[in-house]
Amino acid sequence: MTTTRRERYREETRDEAKRIALEQLAGLGVEGVSVNAIAKRMGVTGPALYRYFKNRDDLLTELIRDAWRDLAEAVEASVADTADRPRDERVRGFADAYRAWAVHQPHRYLLLFGSPLPGYHAPQDTIALAHRTMSAFIGVLAESGPPARPVTPSGLDGQLREWARSRGEGEVDPAVLLTSVRAFTRLHGVLSLEVSGQFGPMGFDPALLYRAEVDSLVRGG
Repeated sequence: MTTTRRERYREETRDEAKRIALEQLAGLGVEGVSVNAIAKRMGVTGPALYRYFKNRDDLLTELIRDAWRDLAEAVEASVADTADRPRDERVRGFADAYRAWAVHQPHRYLLLFGSPLPGYHAPQDTIALAHRTMSAFIGVLAESGPPARPVTPSGLDGQLREWARSRGEGEVDPAVLLTSVRAFTRLHGVLSLEVSGQFGPMGFDPALLYRAEVDSLVRGG
C-alpha cells in the first residue's frame, strides 16, 4: 500500500514527537512530558503539534500503546523460541524476557505499572494490548499441562474463568489461570521495586532476588 507525502510527513512528525516524549519520560518522569516543550524542540508551535495529538493524554496513550506492544512482542518472542523445550525452561525464558525489557527501559515499565496518572483514563483498547503479555504466560502453562491444583478461595474459580473469557482466552483450567496470575503478580512486585530503585539501600543484587522468585515459581512454591 503506497502512502502520500503528507501521510509520511504525519507519521514522521508523530514518531519524532513520541521519541522526544520518551526522553522527557526517562529524564523527568511522566509529569515532565510536555507537548509545548516537545513542540519547541521540534521547532514548531504548540498548536501545530496539537494537530497530531489532541492533548497530552492522547500523546501518553500513544506511548502506553507502544510500550504494551513492545513488551508483548518481547515475551512472545521468548515463548516462540522455547516452544520445544520443557515447561521449566519456558517459564524461565518468559521471566527473563520480561525482566530484560523492564530493566533496559524502566521509564516505560513504570509508565505501564507505576502510580496511576491523576485524571487519566486509558482507552479500552489498551486493556487488550496489556493482556497480550499475560496471555503469552497463560499459553506456556496451558500447553505444559495443568499444574498441581493450588488451594483456591471459594468463588475464585468462577471469577478466573469469567476474566479469561472476557479477554478471549476461551476455556482454560482455573488452576492454570490462578498460577498465571500469582506468578505474574510476584514477578511484577520484584521488578517494580527494582526499577524504582527501592532495593538500592539494601545492598544486594535484585537480579538474584528475581532469580530466586522464578526458581520458587518453577518449583511450585
